[in-house]
Amino acid sequence: MQYQELADDIVSGVGGKENIISVMHCATRLRFKLKNSQKAQTAALKDNPGVIMVVESGGQYQVVIGNQVAEVYRELTARHALDNQNEAADNAAPQSLFARFIDLVSGIFTPFIGVMIATGIIKGLLALALVLGVMSADSGSYKVLFVASDGLFYFLPILLGYSAGKKFGGNPFVSMAIAAALVHPMILEVLQQQQQGNALTFIGIPLEVLNYSSSVIPIIFAAWVSSLIERWVHPRSPSAVRNFTTPLCCLLITVPLTFLAIGPAATWLSRMLAEGYLWIYSLSPMIAGAVMGAIWQVCVIFGLHWGLVPIMLNNLANFGHDTLLPLLMPAVLGQAGATLGIFLRTREAKLKAMAGSAFTASIFGITEPAVYGVTLPRRRPFIFGCIGGALGAAILGFWHTTIYSFGFPSVFTFIQVVPNSGIDASVLAAFAGAAVALVFACVSTYLFGLTEPAAAVAAPPAPVSPPTNLTRRESVVSPMAGDVIPLEQVKDETFASGLLGKGAAIIPQSGRVVSPIDGVVSSMFRTGHAIGLTSVQGAEVLIHVGLDTVKLDGQYFSPKVANDQPVKVGDLLLEFDLDAIKAAGFDLTTPVLVSNSDDFVDVLTLSRTAVSEGAPLLAVLK
Repeated sequence: MQYQELADDIVSGVGGKENIISVMHCATRLRFKLKNSQKAQTAALKDNPGVIMVVESGGQYQVVIGNQVAEVYRELTARHALDNQNEAADNAAPQSLFARFIDLVSGIFTPFIGVMIATGIIKGLLALALVLGVMSADSGSYKVLFVASDGLFYFLPILLGYSAGKKFGGNPFVSMAIAAALVHPMILEVLQQQQQGNALTFIGIPLEVLNYSSSVIPIIFAAWVSSLIERWVHPRSPSAVRNFTTPLCCLLITVPLTFLAIGPAATWLSRMLAEGYLWIYSLSPMIAGAVMGAIWQVCVIFGLHWGLVPIMLNNLANFGHDTLLPLLMPAVLGQAGATLGIFLRTREAKLKAMAGSAFTASIFGITEPAVYGVTLPRRRPFIFGCIGGALGAAILGFWHTTIYSFGFPSVFTFIQVVPNSGIDASVLAAFAGAAVALVFACVSTYLFGLTEPAAAVAAPPAPVSPPTNLTRRESVVSPMAGDVIPLEQVKDETFASGLLGKGAAIIPQSGRVVSPIDGVVSSMFRTGHAIGLTSVQGAEVLIHVGLDTVKLDGQYFSPKVANDQPVKVGDLLLEFDLDAIKAAGFDLTTPVLVSNSDDFVDVLTLSRTAVSEGAPLLAVLK
């Protein structure tokens, strides 16, 4: 699917540009802040082949794309003139305090989290090079690479000043200037004088200077205060001079206030937070590891993992190391192991291909494709991955495995747990815990994670009749004339995997689509290539004419119904030029799915041969 078309579909699906307050992206998902999430067409977005999953959590409407999210984000912001500059809009729907906290944290840290991970990996490689004797700490090569890895973290307040300023709706360059004042070299000189007993004052008020390099919380509070001052001063300043009087007032008030009150108070709070975490961790590192290893992927699903990022960075800023982040690495490798188990077990070509690519992404810390596309839909593999993560993290907790540079959990964590003093038992525990998580999840999934036989027969199955003991059923007739093929034979892994729902596929013989149910048109796609219907009994049916036909942008398609229009079985929904679409090089295989299959006992295919319009196709068992 072209990224331009997918971007258009997503904007339409979230309620249009006018419903978007802001949008940003992380490694795999677009994170929208919407004025009214009720206007979003979640079912239509989930049915889009370019979307893996839709999650609403932490005050954000999250559309999971996968590894191509950056390309989709670029097209989306360019084509619709969207960015995250309107964070301070006050017409958004009310949110809970926790949702606002998650939204705040993710908005501040997401823009540069990838660069932070990269610098953490460099720092880990340098530590490994020192241990192996490949490089000397006195060499020029080491010093250049060290500043490349440490510069961002040392001047972290400046980056946080920019992103926090934007998040709070203030001028980000003003908050950057405040942050630069906090880490200015002269402040370190004042700190040395203060330690020697030469106390300084600011207009007669005793000045307590602290080292704010690498700090996290002080600049966030300072940026918030600056934004409040800016919102009060800006409208009250003459328009001819407000461009410099507003920043002037912000700097003159916020910088002294930060050194006198905000900085010391925030530093005390950050130390209490760090000491509080250490106290909890010290009660039982093994139990702490088991809990974090078990729940980390659940937090990722709902976007709640951002709430832990400030704790990790705060630990690094206060102690120079962190014991929380290593506990999360087995959780990631547990899902990777479950995905590998499915890859080794399944005989379905589409599922095997999807599991293989998802496994590769998982070991590098990107687990969303594995979770949403492979393990979570089959439930037991996801549970086995969480159990493996708990077992592995318990081992890391028992041996107090520690990380010395920031990064999200992945295979690169192994080099970040190596101290400058050399490899010790805690490092070996990291390898042991990771191996336990991956192997346990892989073996358990291989043996018990899938219901399909290890050696599935490739011959087409015989027609299925509904069980006689299930009397409640809903019939979905064929919406077109053509040849029926199993869904797993569709040459599109999104449909073939069953992620979008159970059903069948039809190779059409004519250019007509009729209603397979009595119900209502829930979604007539803008390009006319797909139709969503909801039956009077609750089945949500998706008819997707052809593969990748969204690229035609409506050409050769002629819809005959509109959204929310009631329909009966046999009513004409759509006409399309079959020959022209074939000539354009598109596969006309048409999946017919029950997209809410999980709401029912099963969805059975009643025909495996040629069908005519209105002939029995699917049985929805309740």
